[in-house]
Amino acid sequence: MKHICISALLLLYVLLISSKSYGQDTVSASKDLYFGLTPPDMVAMPLALDAMSAEGWELGGLHGSGMDEFYFISSLAGPFRPVVISFRKEGRIWKKYDFYSSGSDIMYSKDKYIERTDTGWSEMKSIGAAFEDIRIMRLTASLKGTLVFDEVGTNGNGIIRYSRLVDGKREAPKPFAKEINTGKWNAHPFIAPDESYIIWDSEREGGYGRTDMHISFRKKDGSWGEAINFGDKINTDGWDGGAYVTPDGKYLSFCPNCNPPYDRMWVDAQIIETLRPKE
Repeated sequence: MKHICISALLLLYVLLISSKSYGQDTVSASKDLYFGLTPPDMVAMPLALDAMSAEGWELGGLHGSGMDEFYFISSLAGPFRPVVISFRKEGRIWKKYDFYSSGSDIMYSKDKYIERTDTGWSEMKSIGAAFEDIRIMRLTASLKGTLVFDEVGTNGNGIIRYSRLVDGKREAPKPFAKEINTGKWNAHPFIAPDESYIIWDSEREGGYGRTDMHISFRKKDGSWGEAINFGDKINTDGWDGGAYVTPDGKYLSFCPNCNPPYDRMWVDAQIIETLRPKE
């Protein structure tokens, strides 16, 4: 069975590196940075991720005792969401984990993390028992190590929490105040690398549909400002959310009317600055 699982992973790797590569000699240097896609301006455009070349994905090798963890790494600059994909054998099955970059040497996948080492990536580690008891759907991290994450809720009672690094120690998760945890279906938080804002989706009174994308900016005193709706240029009458900003800080990607096949849009991240309150 083990050999079959590893063979399946090798097959996945072959499929990744042999998939269609789009010619880069016909596009400008700016397009090259984004896999041949034309970057958007202040009007949101479809993010055609299926047009991205799979070149640059590499077999990361096996790590951990007993050959029970297996991962792929990307050698691309990765302007959208740098990722390490790990497979870990749990019982008799292999479970897939997507680890996303936090801009540091640590990457997170819900309640797990891996650290960059001299030879690649460490074994998968738990953030802590307090996190394992929470059904996390998305977790993002700031450069300071602050974690912001949601909880899979029922009947719209999801909640968004945070956890800081204080004197090098991870504090227990705490819920955000009403500025963020108001309404229903609060989920999919993204914290800016410098912790200057948080973006999430929520269903609130006066919105445009089911859930809308909102943003809260950090005030000078460290508290969070009132939630600001992104408006009808971004939100629809459906489920909108799942936002993140590209690591270079230039573009905001999100899922409008988010239903299968979960097509994404992207827009110039300057739209965030148009919402920032004037002080």
